[in-house]
Amino acid sequence: MKKWLPTVLLSFIAAFGGVWVYSNYFQPEPTFSQTDIPPQYMNFAEPSDAREYIVAAPTDFVKAANRVTPAAVYIRAISKSVDWIGRADYSTSSGSGVLISKDGYVVTNNHVIEDATDIEVNLNDKRSFTAKLIGTDPTTDLALLKIESSDKPFPSVEFADSDKAKIGEWVLAVGNPFSLTSTVTAGIISAKARNIDILNEYYSIESFIQTDAAVNPGNSGGALVNTNGDLVGINTAIITKSGRYEGYSFAIPSNLVRKVVADLKEFGKVQRGLLGVFMEEVNETKARQLKLDNMDGAYISQINPESAAEEAGLKKGDVIVGINGSKIKSVPQLQEFVARYRPGDVLVVEFMRDSDRQKVSVTLKDRYNNASIASSKPDGILNQMGFELRNLSDSERRRFGKKGVKVVSILRYSKIERTNMEPGYVITSIDGNTMKSVDDVISVLEKIDTGGKIMFEGFYEDYEDEYFYVLKK
Repeated sequence: MKKWLPTVLLSFIAAFGGVWVYSNYFQPEPTFSQTDIPPQYMNFAEPSDAREYIVAAPTDFVKAANRVTPAAVYIRAISKSVDWIGRADYSTSSGSGVLISKDGYVVTNNHVIEDATDIEVNLNDKRSFTAKLIGTDPTTDLALLKIESSDKPFPSVEFADSDKAKIGEWVLAVGNPFSLTSTVTAGIISAKARNIDILNEYYSIESFIQTDAAVNPGNSGGALVNTNGDLVGINTAIITKSGRYEGYSFAIPSNLVRKVVADLKEFGKVQRGLLGVFMEEVNETKARQLKLDNMDGAYISQINPESAAEEAGLKKGDVIVGINGSKIKSVPQLQEFVARYRPGDVLVVEFMRDSDRQKVSVTLKDRYNNASIASSKPDGILNQMGFELRNLSDSERRRFGKKGVKVVSILRYSKIERTNMEPGYVITSIDGNTMKSVDDVISVLEKIDTGGKIMFEGFYEDYEDEYFYVLKK
């Protein structure tokens, strides 16, 4: 018995060691596979303060792609110019667009069709149409086109509520990069209310949705949609050093697009409601000086005379923190929100003053300080000339000691731009006729012989001398 005991113990130790070695060194590696399972919700809290946790599952983009690609269009813009000896020169540009109604309305970027004399729209089903330009809005870089067909209704997309779009949410960009029609790329919403300072127009609105969906030259004017296939925005720009996609693309929010489209359809131009203020972001220094709890909001640095803000009692130094119950965190967000409204609309503005949160009702005005919607017809001659005017305010008349009409903005490549006139110029007379109002200017310009010359007389506020400009019509 004593002879066998060491052998038994040794065998037991060897067997135990073998099991231990196998368990630790020779077990097969685990394999992982991703299966197509629905989201699972798990409740880890008491019913009184329940929170839902979602387990991520694969996202299906097929439904969204199938819904939007038939409504995605390829746009070819043809521009004709004539040189000094009468020779015609043609140039072309291309981009994307999206059908937003079954009767043929198409949204795209203004820069896609700018200066075009002919616009061709090609559908995903290879049909081609000549488009009519309904209107443009350079301040948001949007344009509205219309195509006609006696066949079946056009495919179209529905508008989503861009306010409800969340950072981290999946989106698809659909367009024609490098003339590759109906290309779909996917990404997430990276940020909202981005201002990248690319629109050089007066009163421009930049409150872009930033995504990492691949957008390249040719995508401009195309659709950005959610996973349901509803329109979240219109793709407009990229930030790049190479000229190609590098990870950042920007889209105009659908809520702003919807308002601009409605105005262009009804009036032929955008009816922009304005507060009449200059704004700055709230930084750490301002927040400390104003005794604010955070740096949300838009700081009023200047208020225009007789503007909507002045009449409502807002003051320089106020910080706007809410509009109609919605929180305002930045200047771009405030600009976008106000831009959705027309002159005459009333907004409830929440603001901070002396550490006190207050509310006031503000009736929006247009850039000429009118609180009513302007018809697109009376100022047709001003559009032809290429400038926008407003009447002088009472305070300006007292300060200048003169009557006149102020130039608000001048359109690029317009007749007025050729005179070298600049915004801020006050027109006191045209061809010897005293100008007291915008209506006076319209009346005189409509009567002048189209083949003659027009003499403008006026001044700039910061200069004492009279300035004269001659326009050869």
